[in-house]
Amino acid sequence: MDALDLARWQFGVTTVYHFLFVPLTIGLGIFVAGLQTAWHRTGKEHYLKLTKFFGKLFLINFAMGVVTGIVQEFQFGMNWSEYSTFVGDVFGAPLAMEALLAFFMESTFLGLWIFGWDRLPKRVHLACIWAAAIGSNLSAYFILAANAWMKHPVGYEVVDGKARMTDLWAVLTNSTAIAQVPHVIGAAFIVAGGFVLAVCGYWLLRTRAEMWRGAARAALVMTAIAGAVVAGTGDMSAKLMYEQQPMKLASAEGLERDTAGAPFSIAPGIEIPGVLSFLSTNDPNATVQGTEDLQRRFEQEFGPGDYRPDQAVVFWSFRVMIVFGLATVGLSVLGLWLTRRRRPFPAWLSRTLLLALPLPLLAVIAGWLLSEIGRQPWTVAGELLTAASVSPGVSLAEVAISLTVFTLLYGALAVAEVVLLTRHVRKGVEELRPAPAAAERLEPTLMY
Repeated sequence: MDALDLARWQFGVTTVYHFLFVPLTIGLGIFVAGLQTAWHRTGKEHYLKLTKFFGKLFLINFAMGVVTGIVQEFQFGMNWSEYSTFVGDVFGAPLAMEALLAFFMESTFLGLWIFGWDRLPKRVHLACIWAAAIGSNLSAYFILAANAWMKHPVGYEVVDGKARMTDLWAVLTNSTAIAQVPHVIGAAFIVAGGFVLAVCGYWLLRTRAEMWRGAARAALVMTAIAGAVVAGTGDMSAKLMYEQQPMKLASAEGLERDTAGAPFSIAPGIEIPGVLSFLSTNDPNATVQGTEDLQRRFEQEFGPGDYRPDQAVVFWSFRVMIVFGLATVGLSVLGLWLTRRRRPFPAWLSRTLLLALPLPLLAVIAGWLLSEIGRQPWTVAGELLTAASVSPGVSLAEVAISLTVFTLLYGALAVAEVVLLTRHVRKGVEELRPAPAAAERLEPTLMY
């Protein structure tokens, strides 16, 4: 094992951990904004209680996401300086837009929302949570556009061994990004929906309050709609993968040789003829390239080397993503049917919703592994190999120390996150206090 191997492990561990918080923040922010909108339009107190309850869960998760995300930036300089040097001129624009526009918008309006209760007009306060939620989605767009460029680089030229951006619009409207952004954001809403359903399932086992039933129904609708978006954009991604990342597609299906009418492999030895070709091209008789034939072609184009990703990880992560994602969406559709026409949630359904909490999280992690490991051995497809991206001056011992520190730190943060979320969920909604009179709100200001 060398520094490259440990650097890859470190980036994988920290990124996967950080990615646990990102989709929940994206989806939960919109859900909280929807609850507050319902309160603003109806004036019903239970919507306000739910807004504050899920709002606190959202803030805990948001704070943890910010803390864990900071490490990602440091890693580029510590362990991946050659990569940073190559992509810096291209990544500078979308990442600057993410930080200066999206994250600034998200954090600023979130702060106003936190401290604006009973201080800002209701409409202004409502606009703050919507602005924060939209900012988190914009942030995801810019980061995913940069990530999509690594898989399908466009709008650039290589000058003196560095990628130089020639067309920002081409980078932001990359066909890979156009498919990837709604796919990931849709998955984020499934994660948030699964989280809300688990919380509601916990409380529905203890009370039949209409408040929790209504929140659960809203989460079921959100999850079902998001499932349809993910399925549609997943189909788009498969067709783009056929054109732009054939090695990833072949690895995900375990296809070794170029095959006309390629089958879809449910598991090793269980295949459905022609389905892979149809999903890739809309033609069940089309030829799909295999890993061994692609390896030979890549050696001729790029020189000696192994251009195949880890076959087992890519193959099984693809199936975990599909199975767990479908299970979550299927459970939401079943829940909508069982609770139609104001029917109560069966106790077994509430328990299932609670126990199913890990499914969407495992699905998005598997999807991220498929996306990133499937691109290997490239950090930038066709331009920069992962082996050429690592910092040349970093020793094995230095990476081992930082990996150990980050792993222990993230483990402690994981415990803190679970404790804080669990404690708040068990506490339940708080009774609302009457808004202070105008004189009482001004009193602290007059004291100074």
